[in-house]
Amino acid sequence: MTHIILLGPPGAGKGTQAQMLVEDRNMIQLSTGDMLREAKDSGTEMGKIVADVMARGDLVTDEIVIGLIREKLEGDKAGGFIFDGFPRTLAQADALAELMAEQEEVLDHAIELQVNDGVLVDRIVGRAADALAAGGTARADDNAESLKIRLMAYYKQTSPLIGYYHAKGLLKGVDGLGTMEGVKAEIASVLDD
Repeated sequence: MTHIILLGPPGAGKGTQAQMLVEDRNMIQLSTGDMLREAKDSGTEMGKIVADVMARGDLVTDEIVIGLIREKLEGDKAGGFIFDGFPRTLAQADALAELMAEQEEVLDHAIELQVNDGVLVDRIVGRAADALAAGGTARADDNAESLKIRLMAYYKQTSPLIGYYHAKGLLKGVDGLGTMEGVKAEIASVLDD
């Protein structure tokens, strides 16, 4: 059983790689957004709290997210967990470390999907154009200006985690701009090492 965090800026492919790990290694993807939506609709005590916070338009607190993660860690662990979109801040990283220790679990790796911002912007804008040209729809924020704002938020809030996990000896970098299969192979190499 392996527990990992996927780090990287918006559009780096964290969700795609997490899905492949779910399929190939029977891991469980813990995506904050998915967990919040699932909790909101669950009718559980935690779900009612989440629904109330979201209905007010407030941000969900770290305590609520940690509570949701605690519920997941206490359930079926399958092939391990992939933390996708959490932690985003140093305070969340500390809270996750405490929770994992309390649950007698260990974080094995923090895998950073490394990208060049200029290439990433071109890729995301190109992806949106391709979707529209094919008669599909693109994410509303798949444009250069929105992506630059999302990247700035990532660098302000989340990039300190790179140093945090490096200092703990858990950080591994992979080339996030390779092909999907190439990135998958690099991640597999980290996990199988």
